[in-house]
Amino acid sequence: MTKSTVAQIRNRFDNDVDRFSNLETGQTAVMDTLLLLDVVTGAAAQINPQASHVLDVGCGGGNFTMRLLQKLPNLNVTLVDLSAPMLERAKSRVAKVTSGQVDTQQSDIRELTLPTAQFDVILAGSVLHHLRTDTEWQAVFDKFHAALKPGGSVWVSDLIEHDLPQIQALMWARYGDYLVDFQDEAYRDKVYSYIEQEDTPKSVLYQIDRIRQAGFSQVEILHKNSCFAAFGGVK
Repeated sequence: MTKSTVAQIRNRFDNDVDRFSNLETGQTAVMDTLLLLDVVTGAAAQINPQASHVLDVGCGGGNFTMRLLQKLPNLNVTLVDLSAPMLERAKSRVAKVTSGQVDTQQSDIRELTLPTAQFDVILAGSVLHHLRTDTEWQAVFDKFHAALKPGGSVWVSDLIEHDLPQIQALMWARYGDYLVDFQDEAYRDKVYSYIEQEDTPKSVLYQIDRIRQAGFSQVEILHKNSCFAAFGGVK
């Protein structure tokens, strides 16, 4: 199957802003969505309690930054997303709860040039699964490493796959059960369809290898349930 182009993905998110802008529910197609918000931002706050600047890649409506600001108030924030409506919503929400500077960049992370040693924390929530090739995956983690200050950290929450086909089938079925229980079979099929069309997730261990290769000295897996996981590394 030919995967969606960047323009096609951008168009879908342009028309789905509300679903990504509710801090009380999180992204409901994601298992353990509120737990993932908490463990990712909790890890960032514990590792970098003196942080002054966060980069939120694929920020959507800004939920991860909003939750981090509850733990580390008044950060400077840089929001990155493909979608201009998503960025507009995220900036509006974030600017209300921080006295820091809020900047936006409408870009694909693969194309964006980041400043060197600028950020204390990088958040990447439900975005890296859009990467395609091994080269792209490594380049993005290399970019994150270069953009962090010494001691800074990156935290990822994302859809993942499993390397063993039998385990992938098992976990995919569990995810399907979650979607049916949350809504119904039609909703499950809708989510399955856009994942098949848009996404190329990788396993946790694959991504941990890429993080280590990028130069992160310490890595942690924070949580995993079926096809979703949270993990990161410290520079």
